[in-house]
Amino acid sequence: MGRRLGAELMRLRTAAGLTQTHAAKALSASTGKVAKMEGGWVPIRDPDIRALCTLYGANEPATVGGLLELARIDRERRKAKGWWNDVALTRTMREYVPLESAATAVKAWQVSFIPGLLQTPAYTRSLRRVWAPDDHPDQVEAFVTSRAARQQRLSGEDPLSLWAVISEAALRIHTAEHETQREQLASLLDWSERPNVTVQVLPFSSGMFPALAGSFNVLSFAEPGAMDVAYMELAFSTTWVEGGEGVSQHVRLFEETARGALPEAESRAFIETLIKGL
Repeated sequence: MGRRLGAELMRLRTAAGLTQTHAAKALSASTGKVAKMEGGWVPIRDPDIRALCTLYGANEPATVGGLLELARIDRERRKAKGWWNDVALTRTMREYVPLESAATAVKAWQVSFIPGLLQTPAYTRSLRRVWAPDDHPDQVEAFVTSRAARQQRLSGEDPLSLWAVISEAALRIHTAEHETQREQLASLLDWSERPNVTVQVLPFSSGMFPALAGSFNVLSFAEPGAMDVAYMELAFSTTWVEGGEGVSQHVRLFEETARGALPEAESRAFIETLIKGL
């Protein structure tokens, strides 16, 4: 919600032909603060929203009321307490994990690794040692614990719906030990049997697909007015897209990739064959 609110304020500012400096003067704040507001990194007070709407000439009750409601939901979400408040997470993951926890459905396309929600502790541990070789063992275990905690959303009375499409490369890239890989693939089969988890494999034989350019997740929410969010994580940066054509493009790309992937039963058979070959 914070990013959606910030993006809407930025749209109104741009439409008014104003800069962040103009907005900062109206709020008696720095341009850095305005940038953080428009990026969704900080909560926004109601008086600031009203002041910006006046500056932008956007005083229609429906517009102001909609922005105030977005701000209210965003503030409540930021105050929400969860296990993620007690663990060391990066700034990006500290924002992503609460969103994932609040989501009702996730579409996950993964090129190189098993999706985080479906990783075994041993597999996660092996990846972390590659990604952060200087981490202290306690830091590695904290990361493993946090990832395992995320999996709890796949169980319980109102479980998250997960649709994962995974490239064959992600299944074949070996971790430190064959046993770790074998355990991970077997666990993937177990998850795929759950009614709220769909697992499909995009084999090499499917040829080239546009989605091979990079992995991404699309998160959906039940609350009225909530927009889907697309999330992409690279080695040194992350990208968020909330609502609009940007997210629609990712949804279409995911669905196109899923159509080219093996059906669920064939995907399970494919994974079983890989396990036998280890």
